[in-house]
Amino acid sequence: MSAQQESKGSIQVIERMMSLLDALSENSEPATLKVLAQRTGLHPSTAHRILGVMCHTRLVRRHGNGAYTLGMRLLELGSIVKSRIEIGAIARPFMQALHKEIGEVINLAIRDQDEVVYVERTSGGQSLVRVVYLVGSRAPLHLTSLGKLFLAADTPEEVHAYAERTGLPGKTFYSLTHLEALENDLDKVRSTGIAYDVEEAEIGLRCIATPIFDSEGEIAAGLSISAPTDRQRYDWELELKRTADAISYAIGYRPRTPAPA
Repeated sequence: MSAQQESKGSIQVIERMMSLLDALSENSEPATLKVLAQRTGLHPSTAHRILGVMCHTRLVRRHGNGAYTLGMRLLELGSIVKSRIEIGAIARPFMQALHKEIGEVINLAIRDQDEVVYVERTSGGQSLVRVVYLVGSRAPLHLTSLGKLFLAADTPEEVHAYAERTGLPGKTFYSLTHLEALENDLDKVRSTGIAYDVEEAEIGLRCIATPIFDSEGEIAAGLSISAPTDRQRYDWELELKRTADAISYAIGYRPRTPAPA
């Protein structure tokens, strides 16, 4: 089989999966294989094979009577998408105000396993640096100030596991490619609540980040400022923290007050 034929076959399978999901979404009750085959125009054996894979990945659930419904994995994925959309929409006006104040790129990112995903970005024009993390793009946790926020919230064992899984690949001379160096940097993040990327993703680019907390006190996202090295100012920490705190409050976070003695 040629590469072109293999690619065409893969696309066809995906299209058939989507037709089955559409058919299931149109019915509030569990649907039998016969009904799904009729609605999608698929041969029953083909529909059965594809549904088996979808059940294995929890996109579809097979009930005891042999009928099918949409699976819990779709709910999980939908919740992730919803949270990204909501936090981006809530954070946007705060990010725009911060950008207007300091004139540099403002980024909002969330964690997805071993990477950060950029969900919102505010910029007044063309960036003067090569690396521009557009909305939807990803980056390794240890190479970005935003990613370090999430790693700093992990246990030492979880950080070790991350290092083993990824191998801590670097992009520049300044990238933290050794576990000890990364752990020392994360200790500073934990003590200050501020993370830095000092030309670790790109020479000439520095970033500063601070966390945004949800109503449970967990890190929901990170907010960062990206700027050329010669324009970075350390007094941005105050403005950045103030903006992140405002977004945290807007999504339901309330600092815990100590109980009276």
